[in-house]
Amino acid sequence: MIDLRSDTVTRPTPGMRAAMLAAEVGDDVYGEDPTVAALERRTAELLGHEAGLFCASGSLCNLLGVTLLVPPGMELLCDSAAHVARAEMGSHAALHGVSVRTWQAEAGIATTDAVARMLQPDAGPFLVSTAAVALESTHNFGGGTIQPLTHLREVAALCRESGVKLHLDGARLWNAHVATGVPLREVAHLFDTVTVCFSKGLGAPVGSVLVANEERIARARVLRKRLGGGWRQAGILAAGALYALEHHVDRLAEDHAAARAFAAAVAAHAPAAVGDVATNIVVLDAPAGTVVAGAAAEGVAVSALGPRTVRAVTHLDVTHEECVQAGEVVGRLLTRYADGQNRQSELRMA
Repeated sequence: MIDLRSDTVTRPTPGMRAAMLAAEVGDDVYGEDPTVAALERRTAELLGHEAGLFCASGSLCNLLGVTLLVPPGMELLCDSAAHVARAEMGSHAALHGVSVRTWQAEAGIATTDAVARMLQPDAGPFLVSTAAVALESTHNFGGGTIQPLTHLREVAALCRESGVKLHLDGARLWNAHVATGVPLREVAHLFDTVTVCFSKGLGAPVGSVLVANEERIARARVLRKRLGGGWRQAGILAAGALYALEHHVDRLAEDHAAARAFAAAVAAHAPAAVGDVATNIVVLDAPAGTVVAGAAAEGVAVSALGPRTVRAVTHLDVTHEECVQAGEVVGRLLTRYADGQNRQSELRMA
């Protein structure tokens, strides 16, 4: 099976497994795991923040990052397809009393004016006041799109002027960095809290890091424990993430090239189904149920995000050639589907 459902399906490489096996460990709840501490320091330095906190998942990091900025009964603004709004099980509202209000954005990229029109930091006694804005880069459901640096700077300035905080869901920020060449800290320093993930394109088995200032990370550590997220000899997992930082960041360019090759192979059969490819995610406008089932029958796994949205994600466990092969399979399926639709239309007209 050529598995393009997500870059989360990657498995640790032999070198990563060896690093994990050799990791020096301690009890992280006591703050005594040296490998976890090294990962937190290294990530914070890369992103231009004071401190970091290693967590089991990006969703947990987002949950902590948002609650540090949004008191119960206040609101977070984000786009309607943001991961924090769509794919985190309503946790921000269910656990921390955060209200979420959204704007519409093409491929997850909004205009600064769209954000400005929604900001209400002091909404009075009858409406919900805005405490923070969340942006996502790269944007998962938007198709791996990258938030332009000019837009990020404009939104950061807008939020500072309004007294509103700013959170970045940077699960795939590594991909944006490799695709654009913009240094990680040049983006991350604009935000009050930032999350980055190691178990997607970087190929570690588990883990994300939340970065912020020291005071916020100290609070987040307490909140993580309250949510049951404290762990003990987590250095075995942190070692995988550290290995990924050293060996798997630059190679993300290979995933981006493979995604473009997949899209080109699909487009050779069904050009209207394929949009722009920014990083390692390809979103197709196609009958999802038909494509997912048909592709699986031919040894290709892709995801359905909606009735007419199919997603394919490249990663280090699939080769460039396999991605081309998968694209040809999907493209042929779309051709057969279009032919069938045309025949049905002709029969109805007859």
